[in-house]
Parts: sequence; C-alpha cells; structure tokens
Amino acid sequence: MSSSHAAEGQRWFALYALCLGVLMVALDTTVVTVSLPSIVSDLGLSGTSLTWLLNTYLVTFSGLLILGGRFGDLYGQRQVFLTGLCVFTIASVICGLARSSLLLFAARAVQGLGGAAVTAVSLSLITHLFSDRAERARAMGIYGFICATGGCVGEFVGGLVTQAFGWQWIFLINLPIGIAVCAFCAVTLPRNIPTSRGLRLDAGGAVTLTATLTLAVCALANIPEMGWSGFSTAGFLAIAVAVFFIFLGIESRAREPLIPLRLFQVRDFTAGSVLGVVWSAGGFPWFVLAALYLQRVLGYSPLQVGVAFIPTTALSAALSAGVTARLVTRFGTRGPLLVGLLLGALSLALFARAPVGGSFVLDVFPGMVLLGIGNGLASTPLLLAAMNRVEPSVAGLASGIVNTTFMMGGTLGLAALGSLAQARTRLLEQSGADAIVALNGGYHAAFWVGALLTGTAALIAALAFSPGRLVHPPQSIVQT
Repeated sequence: MSSSHAAEGQRWFALYALCLGVLMVALDTTVVTVSLPSIVSDLGLSGTSLTWLLNTYLVTFSGLLILGGRFGDLYGQRQVFLTGLCVFTIASVICGLARSSLLLFAARAVQGLGGAAVTAVSLSLITHLFSDRAERARAMGIYGFICATGGCVGEFVGGLVTQAFGWQWIFLINLPIGIAVCAFCAVTLPRNIPTSRGLRLDAGGAVTLTATLTLAVCALANIPEMGWSGFSTAGFLAIAVAVFFIFLGIESRAREPLIPLRLFQVRDFTAGSVLGVVWSAGGFPWFVLAALYLQRVLGYSPLQVGVAFIPTTALSAALSAGVTARLVTRFGTRGPLLVGLLLGALSLALFARAPVGGSFVLDVFPGMVLLGIGNGLASTPLLLAAMNRVEPSVAGLASGIVNTTFMMGGTLGLAALGSLAQARTRLLEQSGADAIVALNGGYHAAFWVGALLTGTAALIAALAFSPGRLVHPPQSIVQT
C-alpha cells in the first residue's frame, strides 16, 4: 500500500475512533434515565435528586463546552480530546462504584467536564483531518449521524445493560470502551495539528456562564420543595440573572471573549440559538419523563423501556443519515425544520393524554414514531439555518455556541419540567388522587408544557427563517 493510501486510511480510522468517543459521551446524556428507578431504590434518593442526577452532568457539560474548545486551540486539540476521554472514563468508573449519592453526583459532574472536552474539539479535529471538501462533507455526515442518534440509542443501551447486569454497569461499561478509544486515537490522530499559543483564556466568562446555569438549575429544581417564595427559588433566580449580566459585561470587554457578542448581530444565528434553547427545553425532558412514565406508571422493565424507544431511534437515525440533507438541498431549511418541530409538538401532546392503563400500540408507539420523524427532520436544518450567514472564519466557534444553547436549554428544561411534574403530582395527592393517577397527572402537565415550548420553537422558525435555500455567507458579517 502506498504512503498516500495509508495516510488516507489512517484519517478514516481516526474519524471512526473520534466518533466512538463522541458516541460514548452522547450515550451518557440519556443512558441513565432508564436506570433512574433502580438508582433511586439502591441509594434512597428523593424526587428532587432524580433531576440532579442528570443535571450535575448537563451543567458541567454545557457550561464548559465552549471553554473546552478554547483549551483545544491553546494546548492542542489532540491532547484535550485524549485528556477528556481519560477524565470521562475514570469518572464513569467512580459512578459505577459509588455507594453514596454525594459521590455519584460529584463523579457525574466530572463526567460532564470530560465530555465537554471530547465534544468541544471533535469537530475541529475532523476539519483538520479532512481538507478536501467532499471528504469533509462525508466525514461530517458520519459525525452528525452519531450525534443525532446517540441520545436515542442511550435509552435502549441503558435498558439492556440495567436489566442484564444492574445500573452500575451503564457506567462501568465505559471503562473498556474508553481504554480502546484512547488507544485507538493515540495511534491514529496526527500530532502536528496547529495550536494558537497566543490565545488567552476567558476565565471570567467561563466562570460566570457556568455559575449562571448552575444557579438557575438550583432555583428551578427546588420549586417543588420551596415554592416560588423561598430564597432558594426567587433568590437563586435573581442571582442567576445578575451573574448573567456580569457575564455579558465581561464578554463585551474581553479581548478574546468566550462568546463573541458580535456573532449575535447575525439574525439567523441569533434565531437559531434562541430556537435551540426553546426546543431543547421542551423536547429533551421527554427522554427522562417518557422513560419514567413507562416504568413507574405502566410498569415496564428497563429492557422493555429500551425496546420502546427503538422506533424513535431508528427513524431519527434513518432521516439523519441523508434523507434530511436531500430535503434541505431541494426545499431549503425552513420547511423540514418547521414540519419536524410541529411533529415533535404533536408527539408531546399525545404523551400528555396517555392514560394510567395505556397500551404501547395506542398510547406510546404513535408518539415515539412522530418524535423520531420530528427529530430527524429538524436537527440538521436547525444547525444549517443558524450557520447560514456566519463567516467561515468563525464557523467552528459559532457551531459550538449553537450546540451549547441546546445543552443549556435541555438542562434548564429538565429542571423546570421535572419540578413541574413533581409539584403537580404532590398537589393531586393532596387532593385525594391515587398515587399512580397523581404521578401520571404530573407527567401530563410536563408533557403539555413541553408541547407548548416545542410549538413555540416552530413559531420562531416560521417567523425568523426565510423559505429560500441556503446562501453563501457574505464576506463581512462577523469579524473575529
């Protein structure tokens, strides 16, 4: 084999290794949801702790995603990727061995830190690996497919592993995978990827952004216990708003800001970021609440829950693998995006009417199908629409910001809708409703709000994006 063919093969091997690492991280955003009842039973967690078991991971992941990209530019993307994989793998083992909620939550937070590092630099690594436009498009398609389906696959994997081996193994299984991916990447990833040694880290922006998100999640998660009048709710929200304004002040003055505010002068980018927050706030909690509904109301086993999510996974994967790209090429981004969001809102509305004694065929399967189609149709067009008029020189940073808005919206949405479900359940129990009926009523309230938020995202898409096809970005929209 010639050296050129060997180099080409090594690039693709490196891509597959990168995608395995990203898939491992993506799975952990949802893989734990199927195991929640088992974890709660073993560790004696409260209802509020359910939310925090997920949010401790999401807060550090979303809060440090952009900073991870900056570290990659400064210290080397290969080094940051491998370090993130090691941190994530070690934290996963600690999660699996944890026998107290405090240790489990702390390890989940460290998992988020490692996951942020892996995800933040993966796209940049692909860009450096593939300079040819056609090859890069193919590589990005493979990467996008992994990202789009990882969350859905996590439900099935979590159910299968929990049923067969126990909840601890949803974390411990990352040890052999992490070791293999680290070794594979260490061999295949090139060492000569350039860095920006003169770049300064915006530590103030990173700290205030993460603090804003953490304070807001604390406030929303404590609503069932404290209500809106307690300091832990209203006080934390007020502090979160104040810290956010400090963050904006830091970013407006920083020489090399974490998030250049000039990017938000681009209307499509701003609309895509806002839409990402609203959509993920309404849609991401579905993964958790639907799994809990199936287990705690319908009595499904973890494996049955995982199997129930297969329609969503399969349809989302099939559409993300190329169908949506062809639709966007022919019809533009707004049409597929709008249809996908409306189907997602309809799916959540169907779950909001699922009864206590519901059947899979009539009450679960239709919503699963609609959500799979909706996610598959909307995910790619949203990213393309948001990036449509962004300068190529800042496309990587802009893409990271859009992905961060998704994570932030999902984190805040999970805290808010999880608290809403718990508060509604408690209110129904106090009025004399049966425990299962009250529990289902809480999920209904959360699903209705999720449907409303997803419908609002569809309205934003209809108003903000033009029906035309993608344009070539003008030359002077955003300057770094």
